[in-house]
Amino acid sequence: MTKPFRRPKKRGPAPQTDKRDQYLRLMAQGVNNSAACRELGINRRTGTRWRYGRKEVDRAGRERVYPPIIEQPDDGAISLRFLSEDERIAIADMLRAGASLRAIARELQRSPATISREVRRNRDLATGKYHPFRAQRRAIVRRVRSKEGKVQRDPELKTYIRQRLNQRWSPEQISQDLRTAFPDEPERHLAHETVYQAIYLTYRGGLERQPGTLRTGRQARRRVDQRATRFIDPGKLIHQRPADIDDRLVPGHWEGDLIVGQGNRSAISTLVDRTTRYVMLLHLPEGRTAEHVRDALIDVFAGLPRELARSLTWDQGSEMSRHDEFTATTDIPVYFCEPASPWQRGSNENTNGLLRQYFPKGTDLSSYTADQFDAVAAELNNRPRKILGWQTPTELFAKLVATVD
Repeated sequence: MTKPFRRPKKRGPAPQTDKRDQYLRLMAQGVNNSAACRELGINRRTGTRWRYGRKEVDRAGRERVYPPIIEQPDDGAISLRFLSEDERIAIADMLRAGASLRAIARELQRSPATISREVRRNRDLATGKYHPFRAQRRAIVRRVRSKEGKVQRDPELKTYIRQRLNQRWSPEQISQDLRTAFPDEPERHLAHETVYQAIYLTYRGGLERQPGTLRTGRQARRRVDQRATRFIDPGKLIHQRPADIDDRLVPGHWEGDLIVGQGNRSAISTLVDRTTRYVMLLHLPEGRTAEHVRDALIDVFAGLPRELARSLTWDQGSEMSRHDEFTATTDIPVYFCEPASPWQRGSNENTNGLLRQYFPKGTDLSSYTADQFDAVAAELNNRPRKILGWQTPTELFAKLVATVD
């Protein structure tokens, strides 16, 4: 859906992630909470929350727990998420008995990936045998080693990376350049993710996290919403589509969107068949709410044979918030693109670009009739297309309709 221009929102205060990192360092040096808060210019209650965590109850009565950012002393106890010595002995015994990795994982109630990684790390390369006590010693050494990253431990490397960041290089460009700058020093060859962590985790990487450090200006990791969409019924994302839809070999899989008119007050819906590139325009004279779009889609798909109405792919615009009702009525599944990923509806986006030749941005679409929209769709459908072997979408679609009738 083409979105109207909006003024960018004024940014709020920068997150206090840098102050949290400084607070961690001061606590590690033995500075008390009051002194650390005074030095950083934060409220003493903020430091207390960072140190001990907090619980909050929202308006719906749901309790949210925010853990402390400082790990509390635990008298040397090892978290249960790590393999114990007894578990490693059991792994060795079951391997000698011929048990599979998955059988061992079921017995120990661990992930098969955990068992596989453990055996691969600690198997003797010469004999192929797994040594549990050697594996336990290695695990202890790994836990007590320095948590400082490579960048923090190497001042020259840190300076080199900082200089490239100041020149607006991306972490990936820096990662590739390090292999050229230090060809005989593989310990200075970093993955781009290591550079990102050196910025985001200041206490490990030592690189200052400022608005201009990265070209994006982002100072924290972008969090990914676990829900598929923002609708009440989240629906299915595009990666859940069957493979035959991506192959474009089976007709009846449609891509849809809205084209919005002047002042965001009028719109038409566009539909494109992924296989034939056949275009249909849906007149929305009464509005473009979710109810209007739902009813228009139900009407148009009711006129198609079932073999030519298999699925619909749309973006996450609010006009599709009633997608579950559309599916319940038509038995046609709806798949949603990832946010800000219009390329996942490539055929539809290309068609919308062609339609802008007829309806430039700022056009009052409410002044057009359904017959006029049908005429524009017919003109597009009767153009020969290179991707179709210079056939027209109308010819291909007509053949398919005759086949299924």
